[in-house]
Amino acid sequence: MSYLLILLAVSLAVSAVGWKYFIYFFSLGYGFGISALALTIVILFAGAMTPPTALLCAVMFIFGLRLGGYLFIRERKAAAYRKILYDPSLKKKKPIGVIITVWIFCALLYVGQVSPVAFRLANTAQGLPINDLWAWIGAAMMACGVCLEAGADAQKSAAKKVNPKRFVDTGLYRIVRCPNYLGELVIWTGAFLSGFGASLCLWQWIIAILGYLGIVYVMFSGARRLELRQDESYGEDPEYQEYIKKTPILLPLIPLYSVKKHTWLQA
Repeated sequence: MSYLLILLAVSLAVSAVGWKYFIYFFSLGYGFGISALALTIVILFAGAMTPPTALLCAVMFIFGLRLGGYLFIRERKAAAYRKILYDPSLKKKKPIGVIITVWIFCALLYVGQVSPVAFRLANTAQGLPINDLWAWIGAAMMACGVCLEAGADAQKSAAKKVNPKRFVDTGLYRIVRCPNYLGELVIWTGAFLSGFGASLCLWQWIIAILGYLGIVYVMFSGARRLELRQDESYGEDPEYQEYIKKTPILLPLIPLYSVKKHTWLQA
């Protein structure tokens, strides 16, 4: 259990960047926090590391570093994003209790997300029976998710350079309207699956499940915010209306075209 406290301390330390600007709890604190947690897991369980668990940690580290770097650069260079990021409503000073609650929630969530990998290594170190098959499957899924998310971000950036005032409906955006969020779902589904075959006990599964459900909720909540924002920007565009009628918002091949009415996704 001591390793969980260490991971939580690291998560709290990195996500504390949100004290500078509230939204950083969910952006820079998230990306760089995952990278820091992956590195901490490697240090804590270096003696129990196996090829698939090393790959799992490497993919998590790359994911977090890429995402954090991408968000940092986008904030500095993209005027449209800065307008959203520094919206007056987001600049309002939050009550101290709200800030502390969000900080702790984010830190716990990030630990929950990486916990299946940590549990696999902790149980390996204890000599419990371990099957590496699910670790390989999880690592492969996570790598695919990172490629999907990075590809979606690159395609959106390229499309916005051509026409910054038009919505993006090319490339991966023909499959779903939020392919970057889909990439994250694939990443964390892979991380969750890596817990199988690793002799996780009940309390370990509870933490892993809560972490997985938490990030799934966050991704759908993010898709809802994006949908509302795009409706405001492009709602009167006939092409946009046609696009959202035929393109699922998040899950490919599943006819879920809108989540804006689901107010329980508001976060």
